[in-house]
Amino acid sequence: MTLTTNQGPDESVVAGPSPARERRSGRWIEDWRPEDKEFWETTGAPIARRNLIWSIFAEHLGFSVWLIWSVSSAFLVAQGFAFSIEQLFFLIAIPNLVGSLLRVPYTLAVPKFGGRNWTMISASLLLVPTLGFAYAVTNPATPYWVFCVIAATAGFGGGNFASSMANINFFYPADKKGAALGLNAAGGNLGVSLIQFFLPVLVGGAGIFGLVKASEGGIHLERAAWVYAGLAVVATLAAFFFMDNLVGARSNPREQLSVLKEKQTWIMSFLYIGTFGSFIGYSAAMPLLIKVNFWRQPLPSITGIGINFAFYAFLGALVGSMARPLGGWLADRYGGARITLVAFGGMIASTLLVLFTLSRLTVLPPAPDKAQVAKIAEDPSSFQFPDAVVRAIDANQEVFPFFLGAFLLVFVFSGIGNGSTYKMIPAIFRKDALRATAEGTPERELALMTQGKKASAAIGIIGAVGAVGGFLIPITFNSPWVTEPLAATKNAFWIFTAFYVACAVVTWAVYLRKRSGAAADKGYVGV
Repeated sequence: MTLTTNQGPDESVVAGPSPARERRSGRWIEDWRPEDKEFWETTGAPIARRNLIWSIFAEHLGFSVWLIWSVSSAFLVAQGFAFSIEQLFFLIAIPNLVGSLLRVPYTLAVPKFGGRNWTMISASLLLVPTLGFAYAVTNPATPYWVFCVIAATAGFGGGNFASSMANINFFYPADKKGAALGLNAAGGNLGVSLIQFFLPVLVGGAGIFGLVKASEGGIHLERAAWVYAGLAVVATLAAFFFMDNLVGARSNPREQLSVLKEKQTWIMSFLYIGTFGSFIGYSAAMPLLIKVNFWRQPLPSITGIGINFAFYAFLGALVGSMARPLGGWLADRYGGARITLVAFGGMIASTLLVLFTLSRLTVLPPAPDKAQVAKIAEDPSSFQFPDAVVRAIDANQEVFPFFLGAFLLVFVFSGIGNGSTYKMIPAIFRKDALRATAEGTPERELALMTQGKKASAAIGIIGAVGAVGGFLIPITFNSPWVTEPLAATKNAFWIFTAFYVACAVVTWAVYLRKRSGAAADKGYVGV
């Protein structure tokens, strides 16, 4: 029997005299040697590619469901729910918090159940938030706390990312991990953009830069929920028929959780808050940010004025998702740490540019309260926007193209950083193995196998901690100590800029600063 494993970046193969069976019941692959060039070219690459494609599809749906509240929350008032801005910001933050916490058990689930098997389970779990969403939005009497509970279950979609990335990490050789993980993550990240792009159209709102007009029949948010529930069933069946489990990916939870003792796990988690946390947090907050600062529409029956969030909210997630594989490719070519430092430099510059555009905005008068809205609803045809509101909206519309352009730059650099940081993780653990063992020895083979397992576990842990940024960013935009929305937005971006400076310093000090003597042997320059 052949004793073959693939646990990470560069492990070698320990082969016995007899040929291995490629599969056993349940689509398990026993012989998997991606670092063997001949095996990779003749057998491994097509299998890895097929698993990558369906992994991307399932993860894409996960992200869509995870962020479904980011854009639907802005439509809740139009559907008759009297929630405040503070409640809406908290509602879009809840799935991000739950999704980040679930990433640890989701990562541990891949070696426990198999990548294919867990993809089936995680895809089917998306039926819980989608069906719950369909129920809640069709009942105007649904209390806010029920919305919070249902929004929390959308975190199932956030957990999908960690298990998907950990699974794909096992399939690819070291020199292709950056690009493969970048594509896998980008496909998932695009789910954020597409849900924000298509949901307004699906539910009967205006969208696609105004080419689609709002439906005369009103907003029907449940339509989006039914579509994604159906797609979740498709993803479950696709995993059953087209994906595989790897025997070599087996490990026990204690072995995986040992990465919590590694200092590098926590350093990379800190950096990933800056990259992925920014991506997912800004994606969740962008629709409401545009609505609060650039748009006024007290009732759906009244034509709004300003910039409609539904036309542009998806662009940030789109460019961030497309930039992620570029970050992985650049990291493969020039080194993950170098590209990560460039990404943080770009994020610092672009957030400062966003702050400059915010300084040019005019503060909008407060939106009508519940009593005023009720009075307007008695005779919508006679309503006219106050002159102060019209002047402020007109002034802000002139600034919006510059605000949007600067904000999109933040997304671009966060996407590049997402790709480069995920390239760094397996490279760091591989370097530990190479440093501790001699070339061509059995000890190195074992070390590479062990460190490969740790790399996949670390991907989940780091992804979990990084996703916490998706909760913190919407909460920071809704700063409870600032009553005026524009001032809260400015304060938030100052905080984010300072954090990116700290991330850049850490990246340089730990992974790029050249050392001498014994310290050089312990460094990670070149990862």
